Amino acid sequence: MTLRLTSLILMLCVVTQACGQETTYAERLGFPKGAKVLILHIDDVGMSWDSNEGTIEAIENGVANSLSIMMPCPWVPGFVRYMKEKNPQLDAGLHLTLTSEWRDYRWGPLSGRPAVPSLVDQEGAMWRNVELVAKNASPDEVETEIKEQIRRAREMGFEPTHLDSHMGTLFATPEFIERYIKAGIENQIPVMFPGGHATMIANQRGITGEMKQQLRMLGKKIWAAGLPVLDDLHNVSYNFEYPKDQDLSDTELQKLATDQYIKTIRQLKPGLSMVIMHCTDPSEVFQHIGSSGRTRKADMLAMTDPAFKKFLEDEKIILTTWRELKERRTGAR
Repeated sequence: MTLRLTSLILMLCVVTQACGQETTYAERLGFPKGAKVLILHIDDVGMSWDSNEGTIEAIENGVANSLSIMMPCPWVPGFVRYMKEKNPQLDAGLHLTLTSEWRDYRWGPLSGRPAVPSLVDQEGAMWRNVELVAKNASPDEVETEIKEQIRRAREMGFEPTHLDSHMGTLFATPEFIERYIKAGIENQIPVMFPGGHATMIANQRGITGEMKQQLRMLGKKIWAAGLPVLDDLHNVSYNFEYPKDQDLSDTELQKLATDQYIKTIRQLKPGLSMVIMHCTDPSEVFQHIGSSGRTRKADMLAMTDPAFKKFLEDEKIILTTWRELKERRTGAR
């Protein structure tokens, strides 16, 4: 009885180890086995002057190393000019935008209302939330707008290093996902997609069973098309908790943010993950755009915190960019 029990335990250990040793996309791209490989990625660039300033600070004086630009927004030219003049090799992608969420500060589709009437509301701006886009938008018109946002980037003189989705709108329906992946494959631009173990994003979004299998199948499709694939997404910083109705110094806010980044990054499994944030240096105007100025400033402060940089070094976390991933994918199997 004891021998049989011992044999069963050994067999279970072997099975468990085999399951735990599933090759990550990070390994397939040539990174060390068991390593945590991160893209420290800033969303919403070009949305406002404040967003641009916070992004530049986090990139130039911090550890953030990637970003994506909201092409329909008014401060895009300013950031593109900064890239061309001061940082032409910056890892800059497109934050494909189908929503205009703020109350008084809004934008419309680049394609124009006559071309994509299902993408606009009564004010002539994009819909205010993901649910309204999913309810009203035609997949064909979504594809039209994606193409237009890519076209504008190229006409402005920069080639996007990747594509991702503002507010996750392009993940709202299977038809939107299809057009998103299609745009990446046709243009050979990497797309943000957690097609590996997807542990953190699955736990956050309640993704289980069949849905997780679908993520993996789509990940394989993207990989087969010659593009890199993420193992997971760290998309929790917008929900970090800060004391309400309490004034905090920048030093206090920085420590609170850094501690939460460290805690949640420790929870990531090995593999290639993208850490999403919104680095902003709010001016007196930003409060009239939205109420998230403090959260966004906290992201910027965390990225410029020497304690966070030391954590990454001590944990031997590898930083990468979409630009590097595409190069690695070319030589991967």
